[in-house]
Amino acid sequence: MSSGAGQQQQQPAPAPPYRPYRQVRAATPHTRAVSCVRFSPCGRLLATASLDGTVALLSPSSLAVIATLRGHADGVSDLSWSTESYYLCSASDDRTLRIWDIRPVLAGANPGGQPAAAEPAAVRVLKGHTNFVFSANFNPQTSSQVASGGFDCTVRIWDVKSGRCTRAIDAHSEPVTSVHFIRDGSIIVSGSHDGSCKIWDAKTGACLKTVIDDKKPAVSFSMFSPNGKFILVATLDDSLKLCNFATGKFLKVYSGHVNRVYCIQSAFSVTNGKYIVSGSEDNCVYIWDLQGRNILQKLEGHNDTVISVSCHPTENKIASGGLDNDRTVRLWAQDI
Repeated sequence: MSSGAGQQQQQPAPAPPYRPYRQVRAATPHTRAVSCVRFSPCGRLLATASLDGTVALLSPSSLAVIATLRGHADGVSDLSWSTESYYLCSASDDRTLRIWDIRPVLAGANPGGQPAAAEPAAVRVLKGHTNFVFSANFNPQTSSQVASGGFDCTVRIWDVKSGRCTRAIDAHSEPVTSVHFIRDGSIIVSGSHDGSCKIWDAKTGACLKTVIDDKKPAVSFSMFSPNGKFILVATLDDSLKLCNFATGKFLKVYSGHVNRVYCIQSAFSVTNGKYIVSGSEDNCVYIWDLQGRNILQKLEGHNDTVISVSCHPTENKIASGGLDNDRTVRLWAQDI
């Protein structure tokens, strides 16, 4: 009996039962498609970007618009927060990136989401891309470095303080769909319509590894996992894969959603259980169990493709954004 009891103690505790998400809010802060949603690392703001050329800062509880960031001359495709939530970077079809100082908004932000006294201004405009800028990511270790990827097929590394491009890498043979730093800031992963996914040295710009080198399907999104051990890769064949980039082996495949056309941004959820979350071209948000690969829930409510999702850093909340026939930002929360 005693040996049996000892064996039972060694077993890992079962995962807590899944608590479903439900929609708690919907808002329409933009006049065109919502292209990106991003909770700030501090959890006090939700930034949204749109094809209307604006970026909105919303209350993460009420979705009230606190501030609207204006300055881009064309649609905005991607957003990235600096780790301390002081700065926001936006990537636009106008071929520029803008760095916005959000500290005045944070200083006055309250849970109800009263409008800011003054709209934040862009403190830097980063110019150098020769076509649409499609992806941007702050180095998690320093708010003075940003990586970007664009339709000019380059990955660029920028010094935010000077506004200079310090590296322009001819990274891919087709548009770059995503760039993302690992958590220690040492390497960057990029994905491209050329079907490849590559790892770059953030200091030298050298290509350290090609994780995927298929001509088809296109790599529509790629990011490092929060612990820095894996890469989540989306491809335009209705597939999300988790890859151990040290070995190059694919460990998990997540499927059931629809993704053939758009570069849909997915996310890791780690606040309660470990999930993979993604939008889909069937107008839903999908939640998978990271380990089991099974679909835990399909969130319905949007009226067009869900192009972007974001998971709140500390609360069990998901934000999602829909394309032109929908234009809504929706907030989903787990039942208490």
